[in-house]
Amino acid sequence: MKNYPVIGIRPIVDSRRFGIRDSLEEKVREMAEAAKSLMEENIRYIDGSPVKVIIFSGSIAGGEEAAQCEALFSSQNVVATLSVTPSWCYPLETIDLNPLTIKAIWGFNGTERPGAVYLASALAAHNQMKLPCFSIYGRDVQDMDEKQIPGDVQEKILRFAKCALAVGQMKNKAYIGFGSVSMGIMGSYLDPSFYIHYLGMRPEWVDMTEILRRVEQDVFDKEEYKKALIWVKNYCKEGKDPNPEHSAHTREQKDKEWEFVIKMTLIIRDIMLGNKKLDEMGFEEEALGRNGLFGGFQGQRMWTDYKPNGDFTEAVLNSTFDWNGKKQPTIFATENDNLNGLAMMFGNLLTGKASGFSDVRCYWSPKAVERVTGWKPEGMAKEGFIHLINSGSTCIDATGKSKDQDGNSVMKSWWEMEDKDIQECLGATDWCPAELCQFRGGGYSSHFKTDAEMPLTMVRVNIVDGKGPVIQIAEGFSIVLPEEVHNKIDNRTDPTWPTTWFVPRISGSGAFRDVYTVMANWGANHGAFIHGHVGADIITMASMLRIPVVMHNVLEENIFRPHVWSSFGTKDMEVADSEA
Repeated sequence: MKNYPVIGIRPIVDSRRFGIRDSLEEKVREMAEAAKSLMEENIRYIDGSPVKVIIFSGSIAGGEEAAQCEALFSSQNVVATLSVTPSWCYPLETIDLNPLTIKAIWGFNGTERPGAVYLASALAAHNQMKLPCFSIYGRDVQDMDEKQIPGDVQEKILRFAKCALAVGQMKNKAYIGFGSVSMGIMGSYLDPSFYIHYLGMRPEWVDMTEILRRVEQDVFDKEEYKKALIWVKNYCKEGKDPNPEHSAHTREQKDKEWEFVIKMTLIIRDIMLGNKKLDEMGFEEEALGRNGLFGGFQGQRMWTDYKPNGDFTEAVLNSTFDWNGKKQPTIFATENDNLNGLAMMFGNLLTGKASGFSDVRCYWSPKAVERVTGWKPEGMAKEGFIHLINSGSTCIDATGKSKDQDGNSVMKSWWEMEDKDIQECLGATDWCPAELCQFRGGGYSSHFKTDAEMPLTMVRVNIVDGKGPVIQIAEGFSIVLPEEVHNKIDNRTDPTWPTTWFVPRISGSGAFRDVYTVMANWGANHGAFIHGHVGADIITMASMLRIPVVMHNVLEENIFRPHVWSSFGTKDMEVADSEA
């Protein structure tokens, strides 16, 4: 990452000297340093490096010092500010007035000097001036000499900072759309107004013929290609060919397809991110890349009727490893569904983990499961489950074969991946030749099942005429079915694709009345899934982007939005979010 977004901390004090400001300087500096350490120890950028946090060198007691702070922060790419204070101060003279920064205030909950009173007054000023601000206020009263940040305050500081940095990392980057709309899927339509006005990103279009040009003219790193080819031969075992023997591709054709999809992977990565090696080869323009943060590939049908599909490319780019070992995922959407790619990107920005891409294929009721398999669902499957399956973008991490220190199945942040995790994920995956009725040009799809019970969060971004962008969130779990049950159900769709069985957490009301209702209210044919229960983080980040969350099952006490949101209603928080 060339230009890191930064968190700026603004220490604020009462301006009155001769006993008041003098007594507060040390305390406010302690608060600022403690918040800085907390963020630096717990938050990373998506490239794995620790977050950059700066503290204004003085204290802010009035407009002159606020201006000095703003001058410093504007030169340091500060995208979000955390103001901290242990006392009453003068709100309108000290708050952050920059309309482009994301703002929070931590007001110390103490009785010696009323930081909470400043917090309330400053928030009222923010709300009146249309400058949304997050309120960070501890539940329990502290003594002025306490140095420990309370747990509930820590949680809010980290959620604010993590989400603000996710927003900051999107700014001035690009979505790279290879091709156009796939098979009439509206999520494939790249809406420039949405990307520019909501995300601060640049939409980029690349015709799929650019891939062919670079293949034919050898515009890729040939040494890395050789390395990748050896890795594929050693670790990417072929799965069952679903095609009848008389129509299946020959061994020679299949080998050519492997060579092609490896080159395609290198080329798409180069187009998105750039590659200095190409400059050395005389391709100066191509070496720059297109400043891509994430992208997607149309594929079907014009491409896949003619050339190998993008499934291998999509799966490898999205995973936390390739032939070079562990790596930062390059988020890449199948069928150019950029709205689902965006949901995947949200997950990656917030966790550093790979995200899954799937069709939200169907809801399996207990009755239907028993009719088809003879097995009566039990445990987490007893109320039915949703079949997540797709030929392309699901990351190999979704096998669930990585383990944490306690032996639990997880999907890890990419910088935590170990060689044994990579080998286990690869060992649980085979690569099936494409079913030629669907993909005439051939290719290979990753094939595995999510063989673990893991917490997952399913996310989708949709655009609705007259309303704009909206987000849906469903926290739940992947489940493991008995092997014979899995096979009977999975084979009814496409046995060469990766499958995840998902059960959302049910509340008994609204869109989460039961599993069926979640499926019935899902807004599109695709959904992204992220390891862990990160719905609260996504809600916070969505509020920073001004995108309402219209469906979620996040616990109310975990919802953290700007203070002004409560002025739009407190009884129905989804409605209030849309109004705000």
